[in-house]
Amino acid sequence: MVSKKLVFKSKYFRDLLLGRKTTTIRLTSKVSVGDVVELVAGNLKVGTAIIERIKTKRLDELTDQDALNDGYRSKDELIRDLIKIYGDRIRGNLEVKIIYFRLLP
Repeated sequence: MVSKKLVFKSKYFRDLLLGRKTTTIRLTSKVSVGDVVELVAGNLKVGTAIIERIKTKRLDELTDQDALNDGYRSKDELIRDLIKIYGDRIRGNLEVKIIYFRLLP
């Protein structure tokens, strides 16, 4: 039974389903490498995924490629969205977790 979830905004449903969004960047996370999790976008279940890797980076170390993997067009767009989600906790030296996952068939 899957007991952990990764929850996303509903706008990511299609990208998650098609495998275009393969990471999520979070301040904290309760998932671990090897966990099987439920992916949810808005109130819709996307499917089940396995956590393949978790990498810690400072916010100012994120790259455009990190942003692309997370479904954004650029690092700047990603940072703007993180500010909307987390507010004034977002600053350059803040550590974030990049969670890499793969949707299971």
